[in-house]
Amino acid sequence: MRKMTVALEGDTHVVVTRRFAAAPKSVYRAHTEAELMQKWMTGPEGWTMPFCISEARPGGQLRCEWTDGKGGDFYLTGHYVELEPFSRIVHVERMHLPDPTPDNHVETRFTADGAGTLLTMRMTLPDAETRAAMLATGMEEGMEASYARLEEVLG
Repeated sequence: MRKMTVALEGDTHVVVTRRFAAAPKSVYRAHTEAELMQKWMTGPEGWTMPFCISEARPGGQLRCEWTDGKGGDFYLTGHYVELEPFSRIVHVERMHLPDPTPDNHVETRFTADGAGTLLTMRMTLPDAETRAAMLATGMEEGMEASYARLEEVLG
């Protein structure tokens, strides 16, 4: 059973929601602290994130590098725009596959939901073509696997 939902809005938005059985503070920290990100944000089985920089402050750098150990390497660069500790992150990211994709503007909210957290991530892409190309990369499956791993990390 899938715990994550993905909805398309208009031509340029993707909205991802997922509930976690952990406090907003813990889920937020897992999205901003490089050491934690490397434990869970690895996508499908067989991938790792050997390198991660996350300077969680406005203007701070974001860089994550993934590998499957078989030459399937790619990376993400970006920067933080706004951070409201334990409740909201706004950042801009681009994937390098190997060429850089157009900027993806991402707002992630962490809302207390009973004893857990409702995560709502809203991605804004420049156009419908860019959104379709992003979805075609297997992004949804990779996020589902990563979020399942995050749930284990949060314990």
